[in-house]
Amino acid sequence: MSEKPTNFIRTKISDQIRQGQIDQVVTRFPPEPNGYLHVGHAKSICLNFGLAAEFGGRCNLRFDDTNPDKESQEYIDAIEEDVRWLGFEWSELCHTADYFEKLFDWALHLIRNGDAYVDEQSAEEMRKNRGTLKEAGVDSPYRERSAGENEALFLKMRDGEMSEGAAVLRAKISMSAPNMNLRDPALYRIRHTKHPRTGDRWCIYPTYDYAHGQSDAIEGVTHSLCTLEFEDHRPLYEWLLKKLPLPSRPKQTEFSRLELEGTVTSKRKLNTLVQGGYVSGWDDPRMPTIAGMRRRGFSPEGIRLFCERIGVTRKPNTIELQILEGSIRDDLESRAHKAMAVMDPLKVVVTNWDRGPLPIKVPWHPKRPELGSRTVFFGQKLYIDRSDFELYPPDGFFRLVPGGSVRLKYGFIVDFEDAVLDEKGGVKEVHVRYDPDTRSGQDQSGRRVKGTIHWVHAESAQEVDVRLYDRMFTVPDPGNYEDPSSVINPMSLTLGTAQVEPALGCLMPEIFFQFERVGFFKQDPASGQGRLIYNRSVTLKDAWIKKS
Repeated sequence: MSEKPTNFIRTKISDQIRQGQIDQVVTRFPPEPNGYLHVGHAKSICLNFGLAAEFGGRCNLRFDDTNPDKESQEYIDAIEEDVRWLGFEWSELCHTADYFEKLFDWALHLIRNGDAYVDEQSAEEMRKNRGTLKEAGVDSPYRERSAGENEALFLKMRDGEMSEGAAVLRAKISMSAPNMNLRDPALYRIRHTKHPRTGDRWCIYPTYDYAHGQSDAIEGVTHSLCTLEFEDHRPLYEWLLKKLPLPSRPKQTEFSRLELEGTVTSKRKLNTLVQGGYVSGWDDPRMPTIAGMRRRGFSPEGIRLFCERIGVTRKPNTIELQILEGSIRDDLESRAHKAMAVMDPLKVVVTNWDRGPLPIKVPWHPKRPELGSRTVFFGQKLYIDRSDFELYPPDGFFRLVPGGSVRLKYGFIVDFEDAVLDEKGGVKEVHVRYDPDTRSGQDQSGRRVKGTIHWVHAESAQEVDVRLYDRMFTVPDPGNYEDPSSVINPMSLTLGTAQVEPALGCLMPEIFFQFERVGFFKQDPASGQGRLIYNRSVTLKDAWIKKS
């Protein structure tokens, strides 16, 4: 078994353990339940849960539920499902809301020590007085209130005696700090909104910057792993840790976030696509959400392989979509059941077949006998893919051609006999003769042909719906567009049908399939006994398509 590629965080933890600085690694994955998780979150999930497991530690799933205006139980349930589907189980299920009482007490501690004050400036005034990167900010006129005045006002905020926007609690640091995040940042704001977990208990809610580090400390987190946009917030994180009587002292470490080519990962912009009806929902298979990737037919193992391949660094970069698709393809190659499906059927008549269908038992995967087998049928009327026959073939085309021969996989070698054309000169059907001495697995004829193609028996085939997915956007950087719906690829979803072998005509929602020579597919959850839907997960590498 090959070793996992190292990264600076893994190396740091190894050194800390070796030097006796930590006894147990404790991490956390802290999503805000204001939308569905996306591929960027998958990287963080794999990192946090993976490091905890590797070093025999713990990883909590913590909902950063400090903004009740945007949060819902739907998102909470979806996040839990996504983490489990990716193959991870949390040590503790936590909610920042469960710490509201303790966070409030610590806010009082800051006020009483002169490290926080209630500011009654308007949001516009605070924004104006904050200053710029080149100019210092202006102190609030309320900054020098006494601790007693601030505490009384903060209690009024808590008790619902002040309206939204009337006041905020701010840390008292420095309005001339070079780091804008240290210019008296807000710690609490008023929201007269019912919380999904605490109901009407609170009408003031802590900001993320205030709640984050303290929640880490409550849970005994040793490694608070954040993406690089939080690097400038670390001084505030550490300032609060020093000012408060906390049970532990976590350390924040930043790594580069996952930027995937051709993808939008802003929850706000993804929500716009959902609400605008540009996609069928958060789990639309074109969406970069974990739910969408699951529905499309990506495997959790393939996503974990992708996260391992891209690694963990501090250098921002954009990952090519081919790396994700290649990881899914590489994982499914050994995992998927192989089967035959004809996407664009061309009728083939075997003129010298004069009996009923011949059952042929074939394995689901030639290298994985434990997956079992299924039965296909060979008979007089077959379907092949229209692209596998050329009336006027170009050089290098080794499929069925006039005067040529080809092997039907698992079946026989067939020899071209005739082509029937329609009134427009198109090929309506092809007539062939099969060579009875060339049955696959029993062939002792010595015949060799260059091409092998897939097929299905026309009379036993099942017609299914297929959904072919392509890149969702027409540009490589859709996240830079304020309205990504303006660059949606109109061909990102193609609806069609396919003729599939009979074994694929029943509900098998958990099975990954490789339609041989076509691509990887998985049944859509909307499938029913009356009609099956197969989603294409990723395409196959095809030498002829590349050459064309």
